[in-house]
Amino acid sequence: MLVIVGYIIVVASVFGGFAMSGGHLAALFQPLELLMIGGAAVGAFLVGNSVKAIKATFKVLPSLLKGSKYTKDLYMELMTLLFEILTKVRKEGLMSIEGDIEMPEESPIFSKYPSVLADHHIVEFITDYLRLMVSGNMDAFQIENLMDNEIETHHAEGEVPVHCISKVGDALPAFGIVAAVMGVVHTMESVGLPPAELGILIAHALVGTFLGILLAYGFVGPLATALEQKLHESSKMFQCVKVTLLASLNGYAPALAVEFGRKVLFSTERPSFVELEEHIKQSKSK
Repeated sequence: MLVIVGYIIVVASVFGGFAMSGGHLAALFQPLELLMIGGAAVGAFLVGNSVKAIKATFKVLPSLLKGSKYTKDLYMELMTLLFEILTKVRKEGLMSIEGDIEMPEESPIFSKYPSVLADHHIVEFITDYLRLMVSGNMDAFQIENLMDNEIETHHAEGEVPVHCISKVGDALPAFGIVAAVMGVVHTMESVGLPPAELGILIAHALVGTFLGILLAYGFVGPLATALEQKLHESSKMFQCVKVTLLASLNGYAPALAVEFGRKVLFSTERPSFVELEEHIKQSKSK
């Protein structure tokens, strides 16, 4: 939603300011300039990226129109889920959660937390490492190293669309200059026209530079920034799970292990100790 609001502000400020200063908006309507800039940008995007990167970029773009799903309520659900699993392990042993981690969709524990269950990436991360803990063949150091590598891989994959969009944004001013140069060439070959008509052609050529810069810094560039922020938010989920499970592996009680996980969250979404404790108590009473 903020993306649309931001675009409206950009358009209203730039074109509104131009109109208020006495400019004619019709002079900025140059579809052929847009064709040259947009077409060149799309072509360069296709040339510079693999099919996998292109698919990943188009797949992630719709998420920019939605608000962040990484809220305090989601994190409290996640930590309460981890608390319940670790409490079961502590009371009944590691083998007691084998059914929960093999089929989390049918698990009575996981099914209590639909928001977490809807994120198959985080569910897979949790169940995979719980499975390794059940196997009993790896120590905390080995699991931590494996977790770090997986989180790094997740982050690298998430950065692919960010880099793709960022590169397109960086190229747009140059493509605007290309369009402007093409307009100047057309103006020079029409040098025999009256000065008034030459002025119109020069104005049309300059619109290309204007559009390239506006599209780069007002429309495409901010998308890369927004995607990067969303990527950092998603990584916090994995870090929270990592720290909680490692604390449990090192012998801390479930309540303390969950507290370790709470501490790694961003302050804007981090529940207080009391809030998390109350949420866990309410969950246990259900």
